[in-house]
Amino acid sequence: MTLPSHAQFVVIGGGIIGCSTAYHLARDHKADVIVLEQGKVTSGSTWHAAGLVGQLRSSASITQVLKYSVDLYKRLEAETGLATGWKMTGCLRLATNQDRWTEYRRLATTARSFGMDMELVSPEEVKRMWPLLEVGDLVGASWLPTDGQASPSDITQSLAKGARMAGAKFFEGVRVTGFAMEGNRITAVHTTAGTVSCETVVNCAGQWARQVGVMAGINVPLQPVKHQYIVTEKIEGLASDAPTLRDPDRLTYFKEEVGGLVMGGYEPNPIPWTTGDVPDDFQFRLFDDDWDHFEQHLMQAMARIPALETTGVRQMINGPESFTPDGNFILGVAPECANMYVGAGFNAFGIASGGGAGWVLAAWAATGEAPMDLWVVDIRRFAAMHRDRDWVNERTLEAYGKHYTIVYPHEEYTSGRQRIVSPLFERLKARGAVFGSKLGWERPNWFAPQGTAPADVYSMGRQNWFVPVGEESRLVRQSVGLFDQSSFAKYEVSGPAAVAALSWICANTVDKPVGRLTYTQMLNSRGGIECDLTVARIGEDRFYIVTGTGFRTHDFAWIKDHLPAGGGATLTDVTEQFGTLSLMGPRARDVLAAVTSADVSNAAFPFGHVRTIPIAGTEVRALRVTYVGELGWELHIPLDKTGDVFDALMEAGKPYGLQPVGYRALEALRLEKGYRAWGADITPNDTPFEAGLGWAVKLRGDTPFMGREALEAAQGKPQKKRLATFTTAREDVVLLGRETILRDGQFAGYLSSGGYGYTIGKPIGLGYLRKPDGVTDAWIQSGRYELVVAGETVAAQLTLEPLYDPSSARVKA
Repeated sequence: MTLPSHAQFVVIGGGIIGCSTAYHLARDHKADVIVLEQGKVTSGSTWHAAGLVGQLRSSASITQVLKYSVDLYKRLEAETGLATGWKMTGCLRLATNQDRWTEYRRLATTARSFGMDMELVSPEEVKRMWPLLEVGDLVGASWLPTDGQASPSDITQSLAKGARMAGAKFFEGVRVTGFAMEGNRITAVHTTAGTVSCETVVNCAGQWARQVGVMAGINVPLQPVKHQYIVTEKIEGLASDAPTLRDPDRLTYFKEEVGGLVMGGYEPNPIPWTTGDVPDDFQFRLFDDDWDHFEQHLMQAMARIPALETTGVRQMINGPESFTPDGNFILGVAPECANMYVGAGFNAFGIASGGGAGWVLAAWAATGEAPMDLWVVDIRRFAAMHRDRDWVNERTLEAYGKHYTIVYPHEEYTSGRQRIVSPLFERLKARGAVFGSKLGWERPNWFAPQGTAPADVYSMGRQNWFVPVGEESRLVRQSVGLFDQSSFAKYEVSGPAAVAALSWICANTVDKPVGRLTYTQMLNSRGGIECDLTVARIGEDRFYIVTGTGFRTHDFAWIKDHLPAGGGATLTDVTEQFGTLSLMGPRARDVLAAVTSADVSNAAFPFGHVRTIPIAGTEVRALRVTYVGELGWELHIPLDKTGDVFDALMEAGKPYGLQPVGYRALEALRLEKGYRAWGADITPNDTPFEAGLGWAVKLRGDTPFMGREALEAAQGKPQKKRLATFTTAREDVVLLGRETILRDGQFAGYLSSGGYGYTIGKPIGLGYLRKPDGVTDAWIQSGRYELVVAGETVAAQLTLEPLYDPSSARVKA
């Protein structure tokens, strides 16, 4: 076949992700698609994948993506005539200690929240299901009957045939050599077989995705890691339908294959391949066997399945797999290039994810908008530091090593730390700060009291910071605390079209007088919440935008993508120009008045306003706003003056006991006030009406804005879900999010976030009540509520108002 001169979509890579994306583009979107594969279909890492297919993740959307994979693999053979090797054997996950068992109890609750039936079974039941196992050390296991296994090459070939049947064309032996660009758009793809002009490129190049991205100026932060497994000879007594097996406490996994076993694992000391480019000719190739490195898995496997001691090994597979710095795969449109979409870095979950990832990536590329909340895998979750290949390698190896470790709540990575520190780092460290990391920034999570080690001690129950964080929370509620929030992402939008541009992008009214600020969402075409931020008008044609640390790349790209063509509005990232100190609490005005000559009275400086005020010899941009539910200001300070302002505030605050406060207290305080967190309580799946934020939408006027049509269609109708706040009478319950909500004993939704409210003395969770034919006030108020927490049902109380200061009298004092 001769390469065409033009194609609507060019998919790069003929592995399972590329074939699935081409299949869905051609079948679902009737698109003109070509697939370019430098070798043969499956020749990268797909052909040597182990082929386990699990579905449950901590995100509802990603679980839906993986469930779709299973549904697709079930029906694909009937559609294409090519077998996929799919077997729904179910999956057992073994637990050998109480912390792991608690993790599984929480997982089982999450599974039921997401509509999956995960059971917890006894060691005796495990032995019945897998007679060859040694179960003497087991506490129990989780059992998910709809998981299974498949043949990676067979699935991929079946997807490729399905794509061809829908009109897609495949070109093997064709390597991409570069791109023709106009601005930040690709206009054509240069290959070894000629040049193809196109509208959209989808980079599914697997371990080559990083270097393909570089050709278009984009960063795909993945790291190839050597991953080994063995295929054994036939084992007597092993059933052909034996469940796939994960033994995370022994770091190993198993699946039946032709009467024997595939066995591999995730070691704490993984071996990276290269931080440089992957050779183009590394196709259908493996590394040399490394039995010394693999011995740690082999010893654990024989302890679990004694029959392996006398079983021969047919083959060792030692091949590269693409892993990422946070263990989540990479999807979406690159922030640096308007028409390159990426599907890569699948962390050995490529087969499990392939069907669903191709489905959502195709929809994303075809429509220009993610079809659901895909934030946890969105390429825009990364930032500039992820261009450092050595840093990516270091963090990715830690993430790989955690693949099977117990997932403790609030656990932090330890590698690649102190990448970005605020000017206050040493000051806060000296005061006992225990730091966490967010998009490279070191941020104080809590402060260890004198005589207490400044370090987290992880556990499945209340952790060692519970009491100190309670003291920090009480300080903010009763007097005044100081938060270092210098990591906030900050932008400026300026120019003659700035007002019109932001009026279109923002759901709330930002065309206010200079000196006013607006809390607003930015919506997608479905009315879902894409961004949640504050916009301050600091000039007639100039706005200052503040958003969360982790959303810096995402929100910047969303705004940039939706600015009007032709200029008139300029977006600038000014994050590193300003340090940010949030002074919060009923005595905040007293402290601020002591360090500035400006009038900070309520009359002169009301809530929702921005002023420039002098502090410690520098001009400070002060925003009267809060995320804790108290009187307060965010003080945005020229970065090199942040220390001076901090010192002045701390000195002035001595009479009121002012102390620095960390992000753990911030989380507790915002839950008491019912403030939403983007990515948890509000997502692209949720509208402002569903989230109880309809008051922040400008529907009363006729100003057009993105998402307006969707909201107008929903206005006045019962919503299918509605956000509410829940507390438990039992004070010892640990809420984390994803706990099941029961109404009158029946499933009614799940928590989106959870924690503890020290002011009210109760655990708190936010979560959506769900009802397909609409959630009404009468239905909400007439129910009896419970939460399922780690498998245990506990009584709960529901409220639609904030638990603390529902009238916001303290905020506006």
